[in-house]
Amino acid sequence: MARPLPKAITITDAAAERVKALMSKATDEIVGLRIGVKARGCSGLSYDVQYAKEKLKFDEVVEDKGVTVLIDPAAVMFLIGSEMDYVDDKFQTGFVFKNPNEKGRCGCGESFHV
Repeated sequence: MARPLPKAITITDAAAERVKALMSKATDEIVGLRIGVKARGCSGLSYDVQYAKEKLKFDEVVEDKGVTVLIDPAAVMFLIGSEMDYVDDKFQTGFVFKNPNEKGRCGCGESFHV
């Protein structure tokens, strides 16, 4: 019997709670959050988190801790093995990705490269 594949990303409790809070405030019907990677910033790539109104054909679906996160198929190779967390402290507020594929980040932390 085949071993189940690991999830593309893991979601911390803090991130799951924030996703639930965001979904409860959404004005449109949404199925979860979609994570993508955009070309921008001084290191080349940045994470992009948006509301997902529907599951697209090739989205990678991660269901964990009562939330659904859809990963854009073009971003999966950049995100495999990552952990999605949520931080709210004096220095930053937002989703944070601990990504083993990153080779470096820009000084401000807004972009990365692999």
